[in-house]
Amino acid sequence: MTRAKRTIGADLVKAMTEAVAHAKGRRPGLKAYHFAPEDVRLVRAKMEMTQAQFAEAFHLTLRTLQKWERGERKPTGPAATLLRVIRAEPKAVRRALAAE
Repeated sequence: MTRAKRTIGADLVKAMTEAVAHAKGRRPGLKAYHFAPEDVRLVRAKMEMTQAQFAEAFHLTLRTLQKWERGERKPTGPAATLLRVIRAEPKAVRRALAAE
């Protein structure tokens, strides 16, 4: 495994761990990020993917993604963090997930 892959994976694991800790109230100074339905759609649209393609590529259930985009549920904690990372560095997330 290359150093870049280890670093990306470690960064993602660290971000997810921090998000879970924050969601459980263990990180009072950490900022929470919220995604409105249109924000989720914009992340996916930027990738030029269908809902099914996006869900499969990023290990989400299609039903969950659909509920986020309809506003029936909101991504919180690690899911919101994952969406932020996908929005900022989609190729890095895909590389990290492909390394499994």
